[in-house]
Amino acid sequence: MRVATWNVNGLRARLEFVLAWLEDRKPDIVGFQELKMTDDQFPTDVFADAGYQVQVHGQKAWNGVAVLTRSESEPVQVGLPGQDDFGARLITVQLENLRFTTVYCPNGKNLEHDDYPRKLAWFDALNEHLTASGDPSHDEIICGDFNICPTDLDTWNPEGHVDAIFHTQAERTRLQEIDAYGMTDLFRKLYPEERAYSWWDYRGGSFHRGHGLRIDFLFGTPSVQERLEAVVIDRDWRKKRGELKASDHAPVYADLRE
Repeated sequence: MRVATWNVNGLRARLEFVLAWLEDRKPDIVGFQELKMTDDQFPTDVFADAGYQVQVHGQKAWNGVAVLTRSESEPVQVGLPGQDDFGARLITVQLENLRFTTVYCPNGKNLEHDDYPRKLAWFDALNEHLTASGDPSHDEIICGDFNICPTDLDTWNPEGHVDAIFHTQAERTRLQEIDAYGMTDLFRKLYPEERAYSWWDYRGGSFHRGHGLRIDFLFGTPSVQERLEAVVIDRDWRKKRGELKASDHAPVYADLRE
């Protein structure tokens, strides 16, 4: 089974690109972030033609998350409790043997902005929600754009980003709470020492210069980890294809034994 996460940075602008990736990589479950469209604007029929059932939590022009599945799924949580003011940023679906959540975590902007303490509070709410509603003894995955670099291995310039947004100890501590709940970063499970990135700014030739951040993750419970065969940051799909422009995030996918 192949599970994936991708911040598509506007699905309307990226639809043909996303469909080409689905055809090429053939994931079974995908969490999308940053849809930038409402539920009724979401191209459900297009994805149905591609073989996917869809659950959506959209928002006009901003945010928005969705889960695509090849098998039947039911939404069990739409939105993070108590955090509606930050927009459409979480959806959880239940498949037969898997609880799957995708999140688009707040950016925080900078340490002086009001959104920074609100970002920390959002993560506190996320961790409280996981503890209250989940069960790490079962198959669970949470994926998405977390807007935090967990360690210095996950940023191209750790010395230059000390105490910068995405890199603060306060943010990293919140992300570590997901591990404390019972989920592990699947990429780090297989590659504990590898420096790799999933996001590159469009500006300044960042992608080609290797100036990136790893902020897109798949976390899984122990029973998911036991089935883990591969994790790929899909750099090839961060590149422009003909007239189709890529997102600034690469998809990330994991292959699990059935």
